[in-house]
Amino acid sequence: MTETQDMIHEDALPGHESALEPKPEWEPRYPGSGRLAGKVAVVTGADSGIGRAIAALYAREGADIAILYLCEHDDAAKTAEIVKAEGRRAITIAGDLGDSAFCDRAVADVVKEYGGIDILVNNAGEQHPDKDITDISEEQLRRTFQTNIFAMFFLTQAVRPHLRRGAAIVNCTSVTMYQGSKELLDYSSTKGAITAFTRSLSENLVGEGIRVNAVAPGPIWTPLNPSGGASPEKLEHFGENTPMGRPGQPNEVAPSFLFLACDDSSYMSGQVLHPNGGTVVNG
Repeated sequence: MTETQDMIHEDALPGHESALEPKPEWEPRYPGSGRLAGKVAVVTGADSGIGRAIAALYAREGADIAILYLCEHDDAAKTAEIVKAEGRRAITIAGDLGDSAFCDRAVADVVKEYGGIDILVNNAGEQHPDKDITDISEEQLRRTFQTNIFAMFFLTQAVRPHLRRGAAIVNCTSVTMYQGSKELLDYSSTKGAITAFTRSLSENLVGEGIRVNAVAPGPIWTPLNPSGGASPEKLEHFGENTPMGRPGQPNEVAPSFLFLACDDSSYMSGQVLHPNGGTVVNG
């Protein structure tokens, strides 16, 4: 294990899904229809939360999955079991996506195992709530950007030589990019960068037949929230401020990632989908 993997964040990130109550709902809600048959997907942060739900749904639709994660080995092993139960192959690769050398090694391992890559899902992220901008340390600021946006650049750079016409990249941004969040200043800023990255990368790659889109979830019940420093009081009312009056579940977000990865969205690139409980945003 690297020094970075062994690092203890100021919060308990990334957090064990196995310890979360109630358990997030990751199970796909419908039978597969082969929309990703024969594809290879790299999904970051696939050990838990939205990433696990994406891996499960992609596997049900016929894809083999590479599960990239930081250090929650028990959760990653569970996701691999879920993928294999769908009859697909799974490999787990642990490391810090904010390290470009790790991204290069991880992609090389995926290509060696599967022979290629068709879909990249940049989902991994971290957040650290702070009530005042002066509470955000330089270390935290650099780390949040390193994980949330630098990692997307590093991994996309590593994957790019292996992507062919028809490939898809799907990034995870956030409703906080559109609404702002008074206690997630650094996190929201990275999500703004991710949206701009998505639109710009789309322009860069669309001529090569590679589509780039994003998903902007609202409040979703995953380990990121309790492990990311949210107070018990905030968690008690988590998601209640949405028009639907509740938090979403990971398996309510995963279908957006599926749609953008498969041919159903063949005429879409540079776009963002918004599974957010009914909050109306621009963009």
